[in-house]
Formats: sequence, C-alpha cells, structure tokens
Amino acid sequence: MKTAPNGTRFVTLDNGYHLWTQTTGAGDIALMTLHGGPGGNNQVFENFGEQLAPYGVRVTRYDQLGSWFSDQPDWHDPAIRARFLTIDYYVEEVEEVRQKLGLDHFFLLGQSWGGVLAIEYALRYGQHLRGLILSSMIDNLDEYLVNVNRIRETMFDAADVAYMKDVEARHAFSEPRYVALVAELGEHYLHHAADPQPRHLIDTLGTPVYNHFQGDNEFVMVGALKDWDRRADIHKIAVPAYLTFGGHETMPLAAARRMAATVPNATLHVTPNAGHGQMLDNPTDYFAHLGAWLAATAEK
Repeated sequence: MKTAPNGTRFVTLDNGYHLWTQTTGAGDIALMTLHGGPGGNNQVFENFGEQLAPYGVRVTRYDQLGSWFSDQPDWHDPAIRARFLTIDYYVEEVEEVRQKLGLDHFFLLGQSWGGVLAIEYALRYGQHLRGLILSSMIDNLDEYLVNVNRIRETMFDAADVAYMKDVEARHAFSEPRYVALVAELGEHYLHHAADPQPRHLIDTLGTPVYNHFQGDNEFVMVGALKDWDRRADIHKIAVPAYLTFGGHETMPLAAARRMAATVPNATLHVTPNAGHGQMLDNPTDYFAHLGAWLAATAEK
C-alpha cells in the first residue's frame, strides 16, 4: 500500500484552489478521513494518527473546499456555486486528493456528511480502496429525517415541538428560545459526552456549504442532500466495510443494521455511551474496535 508522507501540506487542485492536508501516525496501513458538516472541518480527526498508530495506521485528513483550513471560493458567484456545490464535485475532489498524495489501496473513513462522500467514492472508485468505514452515516436521508424528528418528539414537550415547527415555518431560526432548543438536541445526541468537541472563539462552519446541502439546521433539510438515497446500490460495495454508530445518536440504528445485512462484507459496531461524534464521546471504545478491524482487514 502507498501512504502519504507525514506532515502538513497544501494540495493544489487542478482547478487552482488549495486544500489543507495532514498525515500523522506510523505503519503501513493508509487511512484517509472525510469530515462531516457539510462545511465542517477535519479537527475531530486530530488524534487519529496517535490513537491508531499502535495498529500500524497512518492517517491523512484534509479540509474540503469551502471548509475552514482550505480555500474559500466566492460563494456569492452563481457560476462558482453551480460548479462546486455538488456531490459529484466533492467525490471527484476525494479522488484528486488521493492522486496528489499518492495513495492507493487505502482505507477511507467518512464521518456523517463525509460518509455520503465515502459511499459515493466506494461505488465510483472502489478499485482504489482496501476498505470503507462509515462513521455515523446511513445510506439515505429519509430515514435520518424521520429519526431526528422522532427524537425531537420524545425529547421535548408538545409546546416546545409546536413552537419549533412554527419557527421553522416562519424561518425565524435566530430566536433565542429556538437556538437553545436546537443546542439541547446537540448536547444529547450530537456530542453525548460532557463538552468533548473542539472549541473555537469564532464560528468555523462553512455556512454556505452547509446551507446549500443541508438547509437551515438538522430539522429543516431543504438543501441538495434531501433526496440523496443509495439504498438500492450499497449491495454493490465490494470492499470490506466497517459501520460504526453511536448508541445514542441521530442516525437510526435500525437502518445501520439493515445496511450491515445488505453490504456483502460488512461489520457493524455500536459505540456505547456515544452520540453522533463517537470518537469524541467514547474514544476508548471507538479506537479499540476501529483499530482492531483495520489491522485484521489489512492482513487478509
């Protein structure tokens, strides 16, 4: 297997934009990670190289176009939005980063939105993969939306739910009460442990990217991703797959179990006491099982 050399470097894409990349860790197993969001960044993977080095893994992470450490196009330009704000562009970006860093026969891990890209990449460029890891991502958005709204119905009382739906109908998303309720969902299901997520003094979300693909927030999905559905295709994934989900998260575990039964060579793991950000909520369990799977799969 080829692995990218350790260190931090900017990759210049053929389109002229620059992406921040970093490779850390030690070993012959190459793993590349795709962050969530859309419009998030690579920082949830900061310690992957350290945590997975005992299993012989070197980890390459990067910020996608429009994310915090990489170039920010002028999203006000309709031509730029039309050219780059597509799933197809971001899948091709993964392939170009792979080529620029000299990776082949590597493992690809997608977290949340990154899992969308990882599924698409495995279906389009599976010949370059040794294995696929989906971290808190299912194969369609319909089941996710049903589940996250079911969580809302059980988590909040009827008055709060009615208020939130009214806010969403009015597009008044900045109302303090609404912001607090959405944050409460995040504290319980997105990062289930007490305050484990990376912090900044300012907002680092690539909001134009998030709004285009997702919409206004986790409940109001009106963006380009809303109709994404690969349920009819995941049986075509030919490489070993590791599906890992938090035991207390926004993605439906019933869908995860269906996927594990559909993908030909799939392993499902549920990280206990963890939400959508499993690697932050319960890193001991998350890395032990992921590392063991990577090492065992690489030996086959």
